[in-house]
Amino acid sequence: MVRRLVLGCGHAGEVVLGVVSTWGGELWAVVPDDRAVDGTAGATTVVHGDPADPETYPETAETVLVLGDDAADNLAAARRAREVFPDALFVACTGRDGDRSDFEPFADRVLDTHQVVSERVLDSVTGGAAERTRRLLDVLRGIDGRLAVVTHDNPDPDAIASAVALVDIARSVGVKAEPCYYGGISHQENRALVNLLELDLRHLDGSGEIEAYAGVALVDHSRPGVNDGLDPETPIDVVIDHHPPRAPVKAEFVDLRSAVGATSTLLTEYLQRLGVDLNREIATALLYGIRVDTRDFTREAVNSDLEAAAFLSQYADASVLERVKSPQMSPDVLATLAAAIRNREVRGDVLTSSIGSIRDRDALAQAADKLLGMEGVCVSVIYGFRDETVYLSARSRGAGIDLGEVLRDALGPIGSAGGHADMAGAQIPLGILGTVDEESSESLSDIVDEVITERIFEVLEDPPISPPFDPTATDVAFEFPLADE
Repeated sequence: MVRRLVLGCGHAGEVVLGVVSTWGGELWAVVPDDRAVDGTAGATTVVHGDPADPETYPETAETVLVLGDDAADNLAAARRAREVFPDALFVACTGRDGDRSDFEPFADRVLDTHQVVSERVLDSVTGGAAERTRRLLDVLRGIDGRLAVVTHDNPDPDAIASAVALVDIARSVGVKAEPCYYGGISHQENRALVNLLELDLRHLDGSGEIEAYAGVALVDHSRPGVNDGLDPETPIDVVIDHHPPRAPVKAEFVDLRSAVGATSTLLTEYLQRLGVDLNREIATALLYGIRVDTRDFTREAVNSDLEAAAFLSQYADASVLERVKSPQMSPDVLATLAAAIRNREVRGDVLTSSIGSIRDRDALAQAADKLLGMEGVCVSVIYGFRDETVYLSARSRGAGIDLGEVLRDALGPIGSAGGHADMAGAQIPLGILGTVDEESSESLSDIVDEVITERIFEVLEDPPISPPFDPTATDVAFEFPLADE
């Protein structure tokens, strides 16, 4: 069955047709012979002929949209199509100088042509959902070959889910795509998510591998070479992220929205608008991504996150979610947690702990979560080093500070740092710390402890205050989404 029939395609019609083509399902367009139309690329079938001639119509139609420029032609098409499809939903544009009252006997809804054009301009300026979807599809269709959908290093559930969802969207418009990542998936919950859902992600270990792809998309981060293994000069086709960076983002299509709690929410919106058949694996991954990034809707969650979760719950596998939440804890995680407890230092309500050399960087985040539960602790900062880099994970609860800004002020000058008000992380090259005091006889571990701890406590003496969460904000500063936050 043809779900939507478009009759005529004037200037306003091209606008509406471009939007309707993103809704998914069969779309049949009848375009006058003398009308050259560029906006029909998303239509399933395009027939050139008279929109008022039933011979140009499909056998069935659930919705009929009359979208020509000429009022008389539109009225003729609406009158004839109503006879052929008496039970269909009818939407008609008045055309130039058309009278709404003439169309009301035939159409369920009448649109003023000038109003449609005005709304289209406003939608373009404000980046409306339909316009974003259309532009995303335009960019995807323009990729001649395979698309690499790249997460940030050591991807978390939100990044993993967003990658597999964007791959599914690309495939829906005939573009071959693969979800890719650098680093590792070592957090046991993340591994459980990938294994239980049998998600097929490609591991990249060199920047040269990306040359095999015709296009590159970034999800849950926005700049090549920043927290991923790409060359910083890599051309990017698509960026979808809920962490706007401080530096400019260059890509053919960019969707950066800080007023949502997870990138998975944004991908769910695209899937809904496109009508893509949502399978169990992707729905489950997206729902888990939203739950993790919003901390089960207790951290910076907005209506969009809740609506996306409600939609996904119809398709997600609840039993898999429960199994992902309760995976077995690896010996490395247990060792890290034990070392964090043993080496902790508490000043007031702030706890810091150095693990020393680590094998699993994701274990730092889990230790930071656990130690935040200690009585009297409002801030936990856990760090360790491996591969010539110090990794740090921090958490706060009820501290009234912006933890991401604290780490950025304290450690940004010697490394990379950023995050949310209550969850943040940092990475610092060991070489920088090794030159702090060349005459010192202290071990490298002692130098790391001294530099990091003192820098953090120095900033905490006059900390950046965490502002109330503004769900309408679009300019949240964020250096990059650290995988071990």
